[in-house]
Amino acid sequence: MEHGPIRTYNARRGRRSQLTDSRLKTLLPRYAVPPLLTGPPPGAERLVVEVGCGHGDAAVAYCTAYPSHWLVALDVHPPGVARMLAAAGAAGVTNLGAELGDAVEFLRTRVAPGALDAVHLFFPDPWLKVRHHRRRFMSAGTLDLLAARIEPTGEVLIATDQLPYAAHVQSVVAAHARWQCTIAERPTWRPVAGFEAKGIAAGRPITELRLTRR
Repeated sequence: MEHGPIRTYNARRGRRSQLTDSRLKTLLPRYAVPPLLTGPPPGAERLVVEVGCGHGDAAVAYCTAYPSHWLVALDVHPPGVARMLAAAGAAGVTNLGAELGDAVEFLRTRVAPGALDAVHLFFPDPWLKVRHHRRRFMSAGTLDLLAARIEPTGEVLIATDQLPYAAHVQSVVAAHARWQCTIAERPTWRPVAGFEAKGIAAGRPITELRLTRR
């Protein structure tokens, strides 16, 4: 029996608010992503994808700090994407694309080989229970996919407040033939918000990792 792809996210159920629907209807077309990403759009120097953008604090901050870069923010949860779009509109951000949907599927079907300069993965679901480890975004298969979609001098930036997840990433990367992992400095442009703020408040250390090609 064949099984579908393993989900790396936890689907949330419930009715969407009128505000969320209104924001998505009005703003999502403004920040639409082309059917296939083949590289930075005209006038942009770099193409970056953020996996699991949440409420978009990091995405909007990055676009503001690097107006010559174009960032595509991905998430499966409409309320968060709607909030990000509202913040981007209020800030006058124009170098942002947004997509509702599964990041792995997006990378497989909507990104051409070698099109990306970087991928950001900030505070992903750590899936701490052993039976859920297979749902973690970072895996040998995902590393293969990232190697195919990121150009050879590109990078993956990862941040987590969960030491078991940081150890998992380091272990998976150490066993991979095409990537290496180093401890990185915290990006100065990224605001302390969301899960990072919660982690700090709970006394958990933040681990910053950078993946580059071997």
